[in-house]
Amino acid sequence: MEARRLKSLAFVILGWGTALAIFFPIFWMGLTAFKTEQQAYAPGLLFPPTLDSFREVFARSNYLAFALNSIYLSVGSTLICFALAIPAAYRMAFFPTKRTQSTLVWMLSTKMMPSVGVLLPVYLLSRDLGMLDNIWGLIAISALMNLPIAVWMTYTYFCEIPAPILEAARVDGAGILTEIRHVLAPMALPGIASTALLLIILSWNEAFWSINLTSAKAAPLTVFIAAYSSPEGLFWAKLSAASLLAVAPIMAMGWLAQKQLVSGLTFGAVK
Repeated sequence: MEARRLKSLAFVILGWGTALAIFFPIFWMGLTAFKTEQQAYAPGLLFPPTLDSFREVFARSNYLAFALNSIYLSVGSTLICFALAIPAAYRMAFFPTKRTQSTLVWMLSTKMMPSVGVLLPVYLLSRDLGMLDNIWGLIAISALMNLPIAVWMTYTYFCEIPAPILEAARVDGAGILTEIRHVLAPMALPGIASTALLLIILSWNEAFWSINLTSAKAAPLTVFIAAYSSPEGLFWAKLSAASLLAVAPIMAMGWLAQKQLVSGLTFGAVK
């Protein structure tokens, strides 16, 4: 019994230690955002807080325009992902073939390819199509980057739904769209919601394509943050303030939706 308690305590300490290690950079960023540039280089927890960095950030940049681009990017790419992923997952979950699993593995393997490896062709294609510094071009790229994850997760949730339920719907005369809308979507709603949240977070935090394919009009908040890195060096207080403004909306959404996220990620885990 004593060994079991020690093991349980060790897991608790490990869990808290891991959580604190993950949270500490966010905490330090938030702390630095309320310092002056001089204070930012002095590691200390006690200092007179100031909003000067936030004032300079708002005076220097149009935060609302960057934030709106991030919203358009996240929501738009997520909707496109679902428009393509749901039919694909439906077909592979309920009408599998010998190549279904290999197709899924191939789709997931594309996520392992470094983005820089296809930067040149994607840049040239975007230039020729007039999609440079265009929010629609960025939405399309983000949707394609996240599509394998959307297909995999939706496929997994659909596989948890008993096939006889769909067969009963077909007996009643339901078509494919009716099945998806009135049977699959309500039953897999927790999983779909968690997938949507994950896709939004991935699109919101995407930086590589945003920095390389946009400059002003279509730039999201990741470009907004990168603007505070200059050849003269990093302005830590301003950079922290800009970063806090960029991550605060998505952190708040994740915090409010954490119950739905956990519920969706564990959907079908217990039978």
